[in-house]
Amino acid sequence: MPVDDDARASGVPTTSLAIAAFSTVVEWYDFTLYLYLAPVLARVFFPDSRHRVTVVLAGFALAYLMRPLGAVLFGYSGDRFGRRRTMLWSMQLMAAAMLVTACLPTSARIGALAGVLLLLLRCVMAFSVGGEYNGVIAYLFEGAKPERRGLMTAMASASSEIGGLLAVGVAALVTVSVDVDTLEDWGWRVPFFVGALLAGGVWFARRRMAESPEFLRLQESHRTVSNPFAHALTQHKAGIARAFAISALGSITYYVGITWVPTFLSTTAHAGDRVALSVSTVAAVAVVLVTPLVGWAADAFGRRSVLLVLALCSVVLPAAMFSLMNTSSLLATMSAAVALALLAGGVSAVGAVASAEQFPGASRLSGLALGNTSATVLFGGFAPLVAQVVVERTGWASSPGLLIAATALCVLPVFWRMPEAPR
Repeated sequence: MPVDDDARASGVPTTSLAIAAFSTVVEWYDFTLYLYLAPVLARVFFPDSRHRVTVVLAGFALAYLMRPLGAVLFGYSGDRFGRRRTMLWSMQLMAAAMLVTACLPTSARIGALAGVLLLLLRCVMAFSVGGEYNGVIAYLFEGAKPERRGLMTAMASASSEIGGLLAVGVAALVTVSVDVDTLEDWGWRVPFFVGALLAGGVWFARRRMAESPEFLRLQESHRTVSNPFAHALTQHKAGIARAFAISALGSITYYVGITWVPTFLSTTAHAGDRVALSVSTVAAVAVVLVTPLVGWAADAFGRRSVLLVLALCSVVLPAAMFSLMNTSSLLATMSAAVALALLAGGVSAVGAVASAEQFPGASRLSGLALGNTSATVLFGGFAPLVAQVVVERTGWASSPGLLIAATALCVLPVFWRMPEAPR
């Protein structure tokens, strides 16, 4: 594997690792919040559109086109100038985007321009997130002991799930606390203000972080490369392909199996907004609990073995789970949503360390940008829109699960041939 031989955790304060691990709360809070509030945002910003929910999801998908650009630029910065500096810049941009979103005038005030501004801010958010998660994963990977890299990088995934949990919890709290008119008037703004405060707090905490010791060693030995993007593209094509496959499965299981589920329950299963958000809250709690366990399993049994098991489960389970969610039984709906969430959380947990191991420190962020982020655009950003359109066109509740199963079948051969990281 292309992991540097001298990569070790010396000189990384525990507080720095904790701050980095917690940081992903913010990015996933905002991005999942947008999906959880999609039906409300559709009514507020696109009230005259017959397909307003689809328009909101299309905006989410189009914004993802900015994510690779952000990943490349922040990845270049992280490989050239350091992980810490890049993470500060991305969080500043994230905080600003959330604050402006919370202050946006609605369609009732400025007409169609309101929807345009909302989608533009999604693009800004996607740009900042493009470099955020990769930077955190690289930092945790380089700061962890080799035998604990799976568990440590899984903390970033767990924190992101906490961000998703916080998003659905805040959205649910606001939804049940006010009536529909108040929610559409100003209530929808509250979760975005909460996100802006979170981002500001994380940015302040990150100022105390130490730089990655592996990056410092690269600087001291003059082994940083002038063009890490080109270095990854020319020297680590196989690593990019593996990272793409890992992220493809992680993205579609996450964005269809977790964040799009409230929209599915509201529009296809005809559950109310409160039921949909309550189910998603329980599912998010389950993911937070299972993610560290999967990270530990990746250290104990190997990344390849865990990925293969999760991919096989992704072939078999999702279609049946979506069918169960389309019933009148709250228990069946809850159980199916939790099963999908556990599957997605598991892939994200092992995927973090498995992807980072595909590249050496000199071009790790750039390699992750080319592999992880490009797959996230196709299998994450566009997946909720495709799932929504497929369900609307076919009327078949199980069809989103088949999208996940098809992706899992495609990546299984890549996982089978993937070399196991040394332990």
